[in-house]
Amino acid sequence: MKRCVLIASLACLAAPSALAVNLGTIGPTYGIAEPHLLADIERRLREKERTGELQRLIDEARSRGVESVRQPAPVPGLRATEAARTFYVDPSFTLDRNVVDAQGRLLFAAGTRKNPLEVVSLTRKLLFFDARDAKQVRRAGELMASTAANTPVKPILTGGSYLDLMRAWRVPVYYDQQGALSRRLGIQQVPALVSQEGARLRIDELSLR
Repeated sequence: MKRCVLIASLACLAAPSALAVNLGTIGPTYGIAEPHLLADIERRLREKERTGELQRLIDEARSRGVESVRQPAPVPGLRATEAARTFYVDPSFTLDRNVVDAQGRLLFAAGTRKNPLEVVSLTRKLLFFDARDAKQVRRAGELMASTAANTPVKPILTGGSYLDLMRAWRVPVYYDQQGALSRRLGIQQVPALVSQEGARLRIDELSLR
């Protein structure tokens, strides 16, 4: 009997106390005052809708979208030709990694240098010009008319509205988005005519007569 009492006493000492202890106030507490994020966004949208500001923002965004399509941002760093010049560009590139097929077999090793003109020829001359400049538009029209019977010319804008020009000329007109082509070719002045001579590209930055 004494042994049972002793075991029970030791168990009580080892067990954690179930009694709560009042530690007092540690610091002031506050309720959550911030509004729910989604509810706050909805409230603001409803307020803008009520005042008409939301529709105004929608109309402005739509207008900007239409304008960016109709007249993309002009290519920076280009100017109208001041002094005509001719130069050549080698379009060859060097692979920076291995090219393999679906089975992992090596097709072309890293470091391989290749000229695309050895595989496919440039079937059209490329004419870069800024449609915001009436002189360049006139010069481009003359070039396209004079070379139509020989090598067709693909008009590529660096500024202005290609849609307006397509309606006026009734031919496809392209745009050098973000100047990717003109930078790659080293074009600094427009109008510029790009043609193929053997394994090189010839670039003529043309005078504005």
